[in-house]
Amino acid sequence: MTRIAICAPATAIRRDHADALEELVAEEFPQHQVWFHEQCFATSGHFAGDDLTRLTALVECANSPDYDAVWFARGGYGSNRIAEAAIARMGEEAKAKTFVGFSDCGYLLGALYRAGIGQPVHGSMPVSSRSEGGRKAVRRVLRWFDGDRSGLEPSLDGKTPVVAFNLYTLAMIMNTPLMPDLSGHIVMVEEVSEHLYAVDRLFFHLTQTLPRIAGIRLGGVTAVPENDRLFGQEPEEIAKFWCDRAGIPFLGSAKIGHYSDNHVVPFGLASPSATA
Repeated sequence: MTRIAICAPATAIRRDHADALEELVAEEFPQHQVWFHEQCFATSGHFAGDDLTRLTALVECANSPDYDAVWFARGGYGSNRIAEAAIARMGEEAKAKTFVGFSDCGYLLGALYRAGIGQPVHGSMPVSSRSEGGRKAVRRVLRWFDGDRSGLEPSLDGKTPVVAFNLYTLAMIMNTPLMPDLSGHIVMVEEVSEHLYAVDRLFFHLTQTLPRIAGIRLGGVTAVPENDRLFGQEPEEIAKFWCDRAGIPFLGSAKIGHYSDNHVVPFGLASPSATA
């Protein structure tokens, strides 16, 4: 059994989101146990409770001996506000845990990876459990907890360390205390709800500031807003353009992003499961 604590470091979920995941787990994954911290349903303006409330819940879940993993309920915005303080408060129990999330929660995944705490994992989150497409992505995470590798991003070879981030989030943690050393890594990136000129701008920034990496893979660039003029390049063309200018190998596509085909990417070298 994998015992999974769920908290919301950024924005809140509703009770029906929790009900949907609990129903899915009970019907298809009875070998797992999920527990939602009450903080998941708190609200304080944009956030799932104020910074102290979110920080306290995250640290409680990370440091509790009762759970094997911490699953972030959803992204949104806000995990960066508590990430550094959370890392400073995590103890020995946290070092043995798996931490799963993506999008805004990439702030936390990066900080955990930098600190060498547990196994950070890019994967879909409980908020997606209400839709059939979302459940497909959530099932990949739950199967991975079982040791099923079928939900891993297909390009993982277990030989080259890998990370996966939202493009905007990765750009924001550059040169901050949350940024891990990505030298020698394959960096996978995805984006949602950004104009293509903004995607271009983000690639300009990242390709000029990343260390010597093994290459970049591009995941989904979805829900692109309409602009008053065409940008003139598609996302893959943008990625290739900036990789070529920076001398970074562009390695093709990755099955990650804000869509139902979002796959699991353990940071570092992929292990067979969360408990391997």
